[in-house]
Amino acid sequence: MGNETAYKYDRIPHLVAFDEKSGFKDTYGGQIDRVVLEAHLLVPKGRPSKTVMIITHPIGGGQYLPMPSTLAKHGMHVIYCNTRYRGADYALIMEKVIVDLGACIKDAKQRLGYEKVILGGWSGGGSMSLFYQAEAQSPSVSATPAGDPPDLTTASLIPADGVILLAAHMSRNRTLTEWLDASIQNELDPSRREAELDLYDPSNKNQPEYSPAFLERYRAAQVARNRRITAWVKDKLAQLKAAGRTNEEFNFVVHGTMADPRWLDPAVDPSDRKPRWCMLGDPKVVNMSPVGLARFCSLRSWLSQWSYDESNADGLKCAARVAVPVLSITNTADDAVPPSHSVRMFAAIKHADKESVSIKGANHYYFGQPEKAAEAARACADWLQRKGFDFE
Repeated sequence: MGNETAYKYDRIPHLVAFDEKSGFKDTYGGQIDRVVLEAHLLVPKGRPSKTVMIITHPIGGGQYLPMPSTLAKHGMHVIYCNTRYRGADYALIMEKVIVDLGACIKDAKQRLGYEKVILGGWSGGGSMSLFYQAEAQSPSVSATPAGDPPDLTTASLIPADGVILLAAHMSRNRTLTEWLDASIQNELDPSRREAELDLYDPSNKNQPEYSPAFLERYRAAQVARNRRITAWVKDKLAQLKAAGRTNEEFNFVVHGTMADPRWLDPAVDPSDRKPRWCMLGDPKVVNMSPVGLARFCSLRSWLSQWSYDESNADGLKCAARVAVPVLSITNTADDAVPPSHSVRMFAAIKHADKESVSIKGANHYYFGQPEKAAEAARACADWLQRKGFDFE
């Protein structure tokens, strides 16, 4: 598997469907009480396999990114599985995402006939994969942070046989907190800012290189802002339930979600990344743009995926519970996930059957870097071969 053979492959549209009763509908369109997952099955020609890698992300959309096809060209069978929240995370519930991944794994084994499944956790799919594996091995989450279904302890999740973390961050709740604009003091009026914490105010005396004291103050303010939002969300949800409006929601906007000092100061958590840049472009523009992380939220979704304290999908905590072999791949010029996230995730895995690989100079998606994507795919192929996963 470690050779340079470039396999041609078939890309097969693939649906995974199952019934699920719910008190309310949290995705747009489609049949009520029926979940349909859109997936792509990539099968190398002339390369039978009993092992498949399932790549996921909470909101999906990565089936045409460089990595899935590059893996297939290197001989690996791949399923890119979109969750029910394909392309939109404003109502996303991480516990339901785990149910979706479980359905895809069950389908891969029972309908497609694969004997071994490797979870390919790309970016936000990394902590998601660890959350899944932890719950499949030793289920403990019986409800969402809002107290709603699903109960993962009764979901009969099938454990995977290994996990590959690909440019994976620590979790959605931790990453958002590191990106929150700490200067915003009023969620209803984002123009009300604490001037000394405003990274994008040129008159601010605190400019790169940032002092350790400023960074400590800034990080503490980010956590405090996340907790203020969480407290408001819990109170609002309690009001709805107290009024007998058990299944109703309230939607809101989170302003300022791309103000991580890393993007402006290369000395903060240094790596090979491009200065004053992030995966979505100029961070100052992204900070208040519609495409920013967690821009539009529902109460339940905030608690499940974004709350610093309440989310069950915290990658560091889940990594400590995983017992299968893990390969971690870090891109040193990642413009979304700082390499330090990979280091902390790797350290959180308690067992010894783990390996890490760094792809020097690679950006988050390998855009414009086919040789870097190929290097990462070779690392995956070599690891799978050494671990005895059958691709013949």
